Amino acid sequence: MSVFARFMKDESGATAIEYGLIAALISVALIAGAQTLGGALSTQFTNLSKKLNCGGAATTC
Repeated sequence: MSVFARFMKDESGATAIEYGLIAALISVALIAGAQTLGGALSTQFTNLSKKLNCGGAATTC
């Protein structure tokens, strides 16, 4: 069997690349989710801070 034929049958490199792409996509999804969650948490903490500064009044100070 020639070197070229063995090279074409070897799929270990392709598998490693596929796993790398999957890991990259998962990372992008986690970063996007963390940014969205971070923005929502920031808004909640800002609102809570405003209420605490106003003494818990329902209206704005």
